[in-house]
Amino acid sequence: MALPALPQARHLATEIPGPRSRELMARKQHAVARGVGTTMPVFAARAGGGVVEDVDGNILIDLGSGIAVTTVGISAPRVVEAVREQAEAFTHTCFMVTPYEGYVAVAEQLNRLTPGAHEKRSVLFNSGAEAVENAVKIARAYTGRPAVVAFDHAYHGRTNLTMALTAKSMPYKHGFGPFAAEVYRAPLSYPFRDDLDGPAAARRAIDTIEKQVGRPAAVVIEPIQGEGGFIVPAPGFLPALAEWCRANEVVFVADEVQTGFARTGALFASEHEGVVPDLVVSAKGIADGLPLSAVTGRAEIMDAAHAGGLGGTYGGNPLACAAALATIETIERENLVERAREIERLMKDRLLRLQEKDDRIGDVRGRGAMVAVELVRPGTNEPDAALAKAVSAAAHARGVIVLTCGTHGNVLRFLPPLAISDELLEDALDVLWEGLSSHE
Repeated sequence: MALPALPQARHLATEIPGPRSRELMARKQHAVARGVGTTMPVFAARAGGGVVEDVDGNILIDLGSGIAVTTVGISAPRVVEAVREQAEAFTHTCFMVTPYEGYVAVAEQLNRLTPGAHEKRSVLFNSGAEAVENAVKIARAYTGRPAVVAFDHAYHGRTNLTMALTAKSMPYKHGFGPFAAEVYRAPLSYPFRDDLDGPAAARRAIDTIEKQVGRPAAVVIEPIQGEGGFIVPAPGFLPALAEWCRANEVVFVADEVQTGFARTGALFASEHEGVVPDLVVSAKGIADGLPLSAVTGRAEIMDAAHAGGLGGTYGGNPLACAAALATIETIERENLVERAREIERLMKDRLLRLQEKDDRIGDVRGRGAMVAVELVRPGTNEPDAALAKAVSAAAHARGVIVLTCGTHGNVLRFLPPLAISDELLEDALDVLWEGLSSHE
């Protein structure tokens, strides 16, 4: 029997965390490895639209979307029905043993939707990190060169190779080395913290690459950085970098794990500046909560890996493929790309007005439903991680799920599901402003 729909309003039935969540947290501490942390001290019972209900009956406004995963809304109706139908048919056969249509259909959709009209191929995996790692494998196979370039503030995953690509030590890399070799780092365009326009910042990055590496196999970059602080490079930076890659036969890899599937007000963030990557890595929002990721790219590059060189037992699981097809249908039928733009307008309007009142909001940035504020000490650009931590904790206590990020931990990031209502967003921003105002 279907559960009644969740009320789309913030509601606190107990303090946060409530007694049932405290019980479960005690069990977690005895059963789950200490290295697995949690942002919120509550345990989810159900969720839908723009809210999450915890086991104590508190209804929380969701500004995290499970870290940009449930873009079309948790348990979106088309997704639930598609997964149910697929589960009744079969849950697994392994595409490398007895293939199935769902995998092919997802690949066809990715080939259609990712930037560029060239002939493409796709391959499916489970996580964003796994897909990034395979994009590097493909680029190395195609070019015959080993070196890979990533950028300052980058986050690409937690596997050994993707930890090497990731810039931030704590908590992602500290104590886990040695890391994969032949990974190099270049400076990113960071408009709030440097005075370079896009082309000049690109020249700086290219000079670093040419001096350190020469011609790498690939340049791997997030069109908008995620964990690094929702950094949007200055206009012209990405196109100039992509042009240098084309001129030097270097594979340009866009890590769209967090930015893909309507999140930024375009289907893929590369589209904002007309960049056509050689390879696009997608995950997170691709399947509305089921584990799926992909690498999509130019046919001649994708086909460079030998038969049997790509794959995995669960890659392109049939349930996840069904969810992905339903997610894409939902994005297109409900015009969620435009909804992301509406969310950007609403959030930036409020946040920029707050910035006028409080000089601790150093920067407001982002695209679509991927918006952030960088908090600083008054009158400076000095990062204030303690303030970000305090404001997020205050929001959590009032029933708003909000995440922090950034190399310095001083950025509040907002990733609401596109199914969220304007009223919920306004309420959440009121709570955040109250939290900021209470920490003078």
